Amino acid sequence: MGNEAIARGALEAGICFASAYPGTPSTEIVESLASVAKEAGIYVEWSTNEKVAFEAAYAAAISYVRSLVAMKHVGVNVAADILMSSGYAGTNAGFIIVSADDPGQHSSQNEQDNRWYGMLSHIPVVEPSSPRDAYKLVKEAYRLSEKYKQPIIFRSTTRISHTRQPVLLEEDVPAEKKCRGKFERTIERWVLVPAHGRKQKRRMMNVWKQIREEEGHPPFITVFNPGRRKVIIADGIAYAHVAEALELMGKTNEYTVVKVNLPVPLPYKPIVETLQDAKHVLIVEELDPVVEMQVKQVMYENGLAPDLHGKDFVPENGELDLDTVYRSIALFEGREPVAPWEPMKPLDLTPKIPPRPPVMCPGCPHRNTFYIVKVAANKARSKNPIFTGDIGCYTLGYQKPFYTQMTSFEMGGSIGVAHGLSKVVDEPVIAVIGDSTFYHAGIPGSINIIYNKGKSIVLVLDNFYTAMTGHQPHPGTGKTAMGEETYRVPIEKILETIGFETYVINPMNVKESINKVAEAFEKYKEGKPVAIVSRMKCALQAIRDARHKGIKLPVYTILQDKCTGCMVCVNLLGCPAIIVPKGAKKPVILSELCAGCGLCAQVCPFNAIVLKEKGSPNWIEAWF
Repeated sequence: MGNEAIARGALEAGICFASAYPGTPSTEIVESLASVAKEAGIYVEWSTNEKVAFEAAYAAAISYVRSLVAMKHVGVNVAADILMSSGYAGTNAGFIIVSADDPGQHSSQNEQDNRWYGMLSHIPVVEPSSPRDAYKLVKEAYRLSEKYKQPIIFRSTTRISHTRQPVLLEEDVPAEKKCRGKFERTIERWVLVPAHGRKQKRRMMNVWKQIREEEGHPPFITVFNPGRRKVIIADGIAYAHVAEALELMGKTNEYTVVKVNLPVPLPYKPIVETLQDAKHVLIVEELDPVVEMQVKQVMYENGLAPDLHGKDFVPENGELDLDTVYRSIALFEGREPVAPWEPMKPLDLTPKIPPRPPVMCPGCPHRNTFYIVKVAANKARSKNPIFTGDIGCYTLGYQKPFYTQMTSFEMGGSIGVAHGLSKVVDEPVIAVIGDSTFYHAGIPGSINIIYNKGKSIVLVLDNFYTAMTGHQPHPGTGKTAMGEETYRVPIEKILETIGFETYVINPMNVKESINKVAEAFEKYKEGKPVAIVSRMKCALQAIRDARHKGIKLPVYTILQDKCTGCMVCVNLLGCPAIIVPKGAKKPVILSELCAGCGLCAQVCPFNAIVLKEKGSPNWIEAWF
């Protein structure tokens, strides 16, 4: 996989330090490194957020230890402060910042093009066209970083990160690595007060110009079929689509193709040489016209005037694919974009699979918590609460029957937005945030509520893991990325220390939890800062742990003779294990999906839901 290729390339380059905060599509890079960390003799960590991860890895690099930090594209927003400064100060050992972008928004709130961060920070951007390319280019990126003593942004995308390709390994992971560094007290370089920063910017700009002038050669720029009148310039994954489209069209020899793996800053010499002979030029790139903008600058500076097209033919939105790129080339040629290959036929699936939006898993503790909070709000007569949401599995609370996420902007945003709302609206405001997200970006917002006399409830859903990205550990898990036991940082203690009156609930005990949360609403009405920590392990991890330990979880069933068909269990819980068979008037529980949480049994008004199979005597241990 592309992310594994990036990890392997970094290992072969001799890194000794890697850090990250998990986020799709970047997660498997540091997961792969963590799985071999002790064997490879390197240090790997899941940091509390991307800024902290960047700072830690950068510290290693300025101390002559090769390092890597990885994050998804929106994570670079969190790390932007130190990113900008690192471009000024530079580095002493190879330092790679992997930005895994997400064109098409497969699992993200936007599809920003992080090549702009290279332009903004004056940090070079290296971009592969395949997993094989990624494996090789990571090593070249470390060479580039050390040659110019400058960090390098390594831009992957979902398609690169999660595509699989055979990769022939070129070398072993070095047994001898520099893992102990030395910090040189070069005050002018590391202390970026204005007088020092102005000097460092001149250094940075000289590096920028050098790279533009000197790196216009393979593997960063490769020119195929030079001298043709028609030219396509393509960077990253766009090159792979262009190469395949031209081959299928039988037009490979008609075009000069410029493969760009260093889009920022774009080395200008091969562009000038290629465009001197060209009459028609098409620039193919994913998302924004970053390369197109630089090519136009090169044309202007060198008096070149071929007919140039880019985003007038290539979409600016969404992920590129073969068909889209083919259509762009056909438009460029001035003909009807009818593909010369047979379009893929949809699979004939019988029966047809109905559309299935993402749902919370059977046994998910968030389902329990959302039910508890809404019932408690009614009990406390706190009408029409506003729920501000965050980034995690619990974002699915925006759906029926919960409606417990009414905003979702960025990591930690629930608390800041809740505070602002509480200052201008009359309804109660509840900030819903996950445990990993709380450690990541929720603590400053929580402090802000206390300091500025805010009035909103902070609800932390503690399921022990960074569950949405694959159950990576965090400061509340009790284990490090490398599997070592560590202190479990209690969220409630942080909130209590800040100044919140904090309630900890077990969402498996529904009635007790409703009473506690109702009490919290009463305190909130009195104007006191209130926080609720709902603690119960992620259902997927609980089931996994139960299997490993030989624990049998209970299974519930619905007694059809006692069931009245009121549909409370269906309409209030939305559990995938509870279905209404076609033509039936009463629900049933699918035994193979039931996780044994017992929420349905606790909400059934007619006691029609009972145990079908008892769990092991210690089954509760799997959940906590």
